[in-house]
Amino acid sequence: MQDKCVKKRHRSKRRSIYCPIHDCYLDSMSKKYYLFADRPEQLEARGFGRLAAKLSIDFHTTVSITGEWLESFWCDRCQRTKWYYVCKTSDRTYELILAPDDLWQRVTGVVHPNGNPSVSEFSRREARVKQYQGVKAFITIR
Repeated sequence: MQDKCVKKRHRSKRRSIYCPIHDCYLDSMSKKYYLFADRPEQLEARGFGRLAAKLSIDFHTTVSITGEWLESFWCDRCQRTKWYYVCKTSDRTYELILAPDDLWQRVTGVVHPNGNPSVSEFSRREARVKQYQGVKAFITIR
C-alpha cells in the first residue's frame, strides 16, 4: 500500500505558449478556431501526396486540419489582445505567428476582426446604435 505523499500526482499542465515578442506567458482569450483546407495545394503543403490531397478534397469538399488553429491571446507586457495562428509542433510545444488576413477565410465560426468587407459603413454604424429610433433617426424633407 502506498502512502498518499509518495503517490505520483497527475495534474494538468498549462500550455507553454509564450509571446514571440516579449517572451512572457500568454493567456488565452478565446476558444480555438480550427482551420480547414478547401484546395488540394493546402493539403500538399502539409505533407499529403498530390493524388491523396486531390481525392480528399474531391470527396469531402473541405478537410479539417488538426494541430493548427487561430486563437486570441492576452499579453501582459503589451496590455493587448492579438490573434495568432498556432501550430502544434510536438506534444507540448507550439509555434505562434500573427494571424494573416488570408487565414480568416479558412476558419469556421469566427468573425473577422476588421468586420465583414461586404457590409457598408452605414450598416456598421447603425448596428452599433444603442437605441432604435425608427423613422426619427432619419432626417425627412418636409
